[in-house]
Amino acid sequence: MPLDSLHDLYVNELKDLYNAENQLIKALPRMAKAATAPELRAAFAAHLEVTRGQIERLDRIFNGLGVSPKGKKCKAMEGLIAEGKEVMEEDGEDEVIDAALIAAAQRVEHYEMAGYGCVRAFANLLGYADAAALLQKTLDEEGEADKKLTELAESVINVEAEQSDGEEHEPVSKTARGGRSRPKVTRK
Repeated sequence: MPLDSLHDLYVNELKDLYNAENQLIKALPRMAKAATAPELRAAFAAHLEVTRGQIERLDRIFNGLGVSPKGKKCKAMEGLIAEGKEVMEEDGEDEVIDAALIAAAQRVEHYEMAGYGCVRAFANLLGYADAAALLQKTLDEEGEADKKLTELAESVINVEAEQSDGEEHEPVSKTARGGRSRPKVTRK
């Protein structure tokens, strides 16, 4: 699609976000399954539902434009999800893997916030007030998700990851992350 106008750029960026959100719909359940902290699992599950609502809002915007949301692959989200998948395949302490999952998820949130901020600004300039309001709602939700992940990291996950460092370990044969062998922390 040629980018001959701000409207063209707006539609192009919306398609990118639409594809990104659909990729995330597939990744979030895997991230929730890989997380061992119940709070983190719950955060990923909750954001999955929020993401479904964000896709519905994008559908409404595309319907208003009379344009199909299909046709663009978000390579950035593909890369961010691939990095998250690498984290899920790592061996290590559960608490440290959970901290790494938060780091991966926050990279996704920051990417989405940048994208939604841009398309909201474009919508405002183009006079699409209703779309701008929908995009602002999504931008707010992405910010809330990022804040929730930060709170989890700072109050629980990163603290537990730091505490797991240097403790005695015993091997275990199965874990919550797909049955790979990983050391288990022996608490004293």
